[in-house]
Amino acid sequence: MTNDIWAKVLSALKSALGTNSYSSWIEPLEFTQLSEGVAIFDVPTNFIGNYVSQNFGDQIIYHMNKAGEDVQRLQFRVPSQARPATKPEAAKKVTEAETGSGAPLDNRFTFDTFIVGKPNELAHAAARRVAEGGPVTFNPLFLYGGVGLGKTHLMHAIAHELKERSPELNVLYLSAEQFMYRFITALRERKMMDFKQLFRSVDVLMVDDVQFIGGKDSTQEEFFHTFNALVDGQKQIIISADRAPGEIKDLEERIKSRLQCGLVVDLHPTDYELRLGILQSKVDVYSAQYPELQIADGVLEFLAHRISTNVRVLEGALTRLFAFASLVGREITLELTQDCLSDVLKASDRKVTVEEIQRKVSEHYNIRLSDMIGPKRVRNYARPRQIAMYLAKQMTSRSLPEIGRRFGGRDHTTVMHGVKRIEELKALDSQIADDLELLRRALQE
Repeated sequence: MTNDIWAKVLSALKSALGTNSYSSWIEPLEFTQLSEGVAIFDVPTNFIGNYVSQNFGDQIIYHMNKAGEDVQRLQFRVPSQARPATKPEAAKKVTEAETGSGAPLDNRFTFDTFIVGKPNELAHAAARRVAEGGPVTFNPLFLYGGVGLGKTHLMHAIAHELKERSPELNVLYLSAEQFMYRFITALRERKMMDFKQLFRSVDVLMVDDVQFIGGKDSTQEEFFHTFNALVDGQKQIIISADRAPGEIKDLEERIKSRLQCGLVVDLHPTDYELRLGILQSKVDVYSAQYPELQIADGVLEFLAHRISTNVRVLEGALTRLFAFASLVGREITLELTQDCLSDVLKASDRKVTVEEIQRKVSEHYNIRLSDMIGPKRVRNYARPRQIAMYLAKQMTSRSLPEIGRRFGGRDHTTVMHGVKRIEELKALDSQIADDLELLRRALQE
């Protein structure tokens, strides 16, 4: 197998696994040869080889076969003698890890580039307060929400702001996976005192995607002690996850309790106005890069309506649109948008049915489906009924009369009232807002 083919495989793996997993586990691999269906790699340690084999082996074999190579299995070996580093980048990563630097920060993710709307205004305000430094007001700050809602953006923005305001602060930002990797490496190399010293000497600790330590007992134990030591030392902790602390699977109760003792903030799914604002800000950036391009009226509104679940997908769609229009030298019209983004738009089409929503809501509130759809008006049934109507309006293309017919033949004005009532309550009642988010995620899985 040639180096060009391996480079192609690496590129595919990076796209499939994401930057963090790729840099932590795939970059250290050094392909040596392919013999009789066995791909052989040199690895720095047996631990890395075993971890890659168990967690990424099937994907590596898949992408190697896809690239035209006949690979049946993988073999990892540690060179018998230490060899000079063949990858300067890998050597640099080790040095940085030993000196305590965290994951690299993205210069694009600042407060100036974060678009604030009703779904994320509380999270933005809390992040701003922490980024101002000074006495610790709430510890930890826990940000949670679905994919592409801005958690990582706010984490990076806080780190940038803290470093700019107080360069002397020791701010450590890393993913939960990197925390786990450093912990296991310290155990293996018998450097636990160095590990403890590193994480207990920071002024601000930022851990992204903490849900990944769920079920990792030893890692949770060390995280718990690190957390307590920093809180006792009045050091700021900022955590992000894809769900609230109490909902993280296989996370110890004592850690859930600690994570809930600070300020827990939910980044709600974006609404139409926020998505439109994000698109308009991106257009301002792209207009400087592509001054010759024109974008027709209604295109941004169309995208904000159609791509509603993930801001990253929304931004990526706009990037592709500008690049395509630049290559073909055409105005960005609604027709060009539909042609260029047909796959994205198809994937974003709402496929949830009213019946699925009704079933999921009745299960969530532990009531019978017949009672929720039936004529009873008692609060125990009326509120879940209104929530189901609201979700049906938001997540399906059904009209109000069609939704009403599926709720026991109710009039469309009843549905309209229910939707409006939930709109009002979700801004006032955090429990309803949380229920809506949980149900939305469950329906989108």
